[in-house]
Amino acid sequence: MPQVTKHTPMMQQYLTIKEQYPDVYLFYRLGDFYELFFDDAVEVAQILELTLTSRNKNAAEQIPMCGVPHHSAQRYINILIEMGHKVAICEQVEDAKEAKGMVKREVVQVITPGTVMNAASVEAKENNYIAAVLETDNTYSFAYADLTTGELKTALLHTQEEVRTELQSLKIKEVVFEKENQPDFQENLKTQLELVISYSKVNKESESFDYLKKKCESVQLHAVIDLLLSYLSSTQMRSLDHLQAAEQYEISHFLVYGQEARRNLELSTSLRDGTKKGTLLWLLDETKTAMGGRMLRQWLEKPLISKTAIEARLDIVGVLMDHFFERTDLSDCLKQIYDLERLAGRVAFGSVNARDLIQLKQSLNQIPSLMAIIHSMNDQREWDHLLEKIDPVEEVAELIEQAIEEEPPLSVTDGEIIKMGYHEQLDEYKDAMINGKKWLAGLEASEREETGIKNLKIGFNKVFGYFIEVTKANVDKIDNERYERKQTLTNAERYSTPELKDKESLILEAEEKSKALEYALFAEVREQVKTHIDRLQRLAKIVAEIDSLQSFAVISEMYNYTRPEFNTASQDIMIKEGRHPVVEKVMKEQKYVPNDVELREGTDVLLITGPNMSGKSTYMRQLALTVIMAQMGCFVPSLSAELPIFDRIFTRIGAMDDLIGGQSTFMVEMMETNHALAYATSKSLLLFDEIGRGTATYDGMALAEAIIEYVHDNIGAKTLFSTHYHELTVLDERLTKLKNIHVGAVEENGKLVFLHKMLEGPADKSYGVQVAKLAGLPDSLIERADAILTHLEDQKDELFETVRPSVEVEQNQPYEIEELKEKNKKAENIDNTVDEQLTLFTTAESEVEESVIQELKQTNLLNLTPLEAINLLNQLQSQLKK
Repeated sequence: MPQVTKHTPMMQQYLTIKEQYPDVYLFYRLGDFYELFFDDAVEVAQILELTLTSRNKNAAEQIPMCGVPHHSAQRYINILIEMGHKVAICEQVEDAKEAKGMVKREVVQVITPGTVMNAASVEAKENNYIAAVLETDNTYSFAYADLTTGELKTALLHTQEEVRTELQSLKIKEVVFEKENQPDFQENLKTQLELVISYSKVNKESESFDYLKKKCESVQLHAVIDLLLSYLSSTQMRSLDHLQAAEQYEISHFLVYGQEARRNLELSTSLRDGTKKGTLLWLLDETKTAMGGRMLRQWLEKPLISKTAIEARLDIVGVLMDHFFERTDLSDCLKQIYDLERLAGRVAFGSVNARDLIQLKQSLNQIPSLMAIIHSMNDQREWDHLLEKIDPVEEVAELIEQAIEEEPPLSVTDGEIIKMGYHEQLDEYKDAMINGKKWLAGLEASEREETGIKNLKIGFNKVFGYFIEVTKANVDKIDNERYERKQTLTNAERYSTPELKDKESLILEAEEKSKALEYALFAEVREQVKTHIDRLQRLAKIVAEIDSLQSFAVISEMYNYTRPEFNTASQDIMIKEGRHPVVEKVMKEQKYVPNDVELREGTDVLLITGPNMSGKSTYMRQLALTVIMAQMGCFVPSLSAELPIFDRIFTRIGAMDDLIGGQSTFMVEMMETNHALAYATSKSLLLFDEIGRGTATYDGMALAEAIIEYVHDNIGAKTLFSTHYHELTVLDERLTKLKNIHVGAVEENGKLVFLHKMLEGPADKSYGVQVAKLAGLPDSLIERADAILTHLEDQKDELFETVRPSVEVEQNQPYEIEELKEKNKKAENIDNTVDEQLTLFTTAESEVEESVIQELKQTNLLNLTPLEAINLLNQLQSQLKK
């Protein structure tokens, strides 16, 4: 970049400011445009598809330049922010008329993905969070805030995995670090979670926010809050009075699930197209307010584990379901309440306009009706804990009613926003303008009559003020001694008269002073409203909670859900006729086939077998969704439901690789499984779907069996494990807390019919070939596959007849020892090692056997496919039978 000394004073000013914001696109105000220069201009012109020009076109070193009109700049800024960029807004901060030399300019705000305040840039029912992370002694202090609502929360986390989980669940867009330590971790967050990484230092201004930390005792949490607030203060450069006192939370106080569970269960984002449709949130969201929608999403991300808190929500949902007409009135009332949280945020931020204040007044006017409706339903005092917190904030509604016009303009500087009767001096100005305009209308009529010019008219513009316009054809009819020419147009002349000049001065003075006074009065009203922000925010939370609960009641009645019962003395699950809530909604007129889920004391693992497409995964998911809905405080899709309160949910469902991280589908499967095994407790819920299918058949089968055994023997969590490895179904003979179930299917006239019903015991087969036939594969291919399958199953039966019993006897299971001895005469003293369990032969009794043993020893089994291994075994077995 050229030296500053070579540039004009204006460019020197630009370069000086740009040095302070090297990683931000600087929108530099010049007249009616925001201009960008040098690399900023080149990059932004490409991103926004703007015309790239240059400054100093005749100089040897031209300066790339592009710009956008200031009145439409927000649209362009929004695009940059959505793409993960940052924008600094540089404005003139002194009147050009009073400036000596260059007009002073300063950056007045830095807009980043995590600090967006513009209403058009944020989803109404989604929070826009920014977080800060500090690492100290292997502990991570974590804080996050939503600048649009003032929400501020903090927690102590213990692993990078917990940090990553919180960032994902909260949909954080930007993370602030103090310095570039742990670069691998930060790069991982940036690339895999697509986060904007920012850096900041704690500044002195953070001391002014000490009152926000009063609920937090931890020094570590104070430090991370200071870091976050320092960043917000340095980027926003204005009042942050709407930030609420930081709330400390423990992740262990909520039902925990990681990103894999959110993805696999499709809680808020569809696997098909990444939208909300087809998700649990889509089903649950019948909220009528934006803040209710945001709270519902928060409840979905953090379901409760306190039975008392869950029951309190369920009590209110039950009351709402019993009072249909009152609930309908409540819904209508909520529809008329605007976003109180974000309105309060804009008041504090100084970006609120008169229309926002009218929305605030209209919302507050609904609160008395809301309270009356709730009182009418409070038979058993279920609503007491909410009613006692409702504060109508009447003072704010009354103030706005007195001061602000009912239909004000969008601009707060153009007048017409303050009511007559609110301020005496303003009333005088308005009276002068009203009477002045009447006088002008009268003057126009009298001049037309006196001159005989029917199209004579009185007009106004900012350059010439008020004027009398006469067409060229009628100029000879005016009195030249009284009419003074002001402007000549192509087809007309514009004049003034002594009377018009006198009145013009009075009217213009009233208009100018009226607008300035109106803005000053509006600012006073805004400041008065600002003193009630904390009350408005508390009210917003109560309204949001009521809205979320009525949403639960609406969907519970609409889809015939039932109230869950919780047992704390055991981990028993007993669901009668459970359904998958989202699938059921999507099916509409089609009837969903319900299924029971029974995991009583003595049963921890359900081993599920059955054909593909028969509903195994749906059955597993519906249990998890039922648990989540119940712990959110919603009724559940079943005839009845008896549940424990779970602490965590882990899922391993579906095939997904991680190409960015360099991990295969099988590696992702194993890592997710490992995560579940490492963190699950006896109070967790595990859903494992087709574990081991990503590798060779026997590898996968071995891993699946070992995982089931580990969960059964070491964790004791309630587990649903679906598999196509039918060999695993014999595990119920030695794992006392495992039970086999399967999805029913029948063959009718050579066609496979799914019953979608869970039945006791294992499935007889997987029906894979039949499913392929349903998919439309060629008949000749299906016939060949069927033949191969028959051959392989024959070989497999012989293999497991020889090998499996030896494994089982080591586990002291009820196999006939004498029968095994007959099959393998030298295996009476079986050692407890894996190698001897899998030994096919103990000693060679002939040259043929010796030959077979030598061939086995020389064969590298790891290089064989499952089919090759079976063929080899068949060949060796044939040699022994000769």
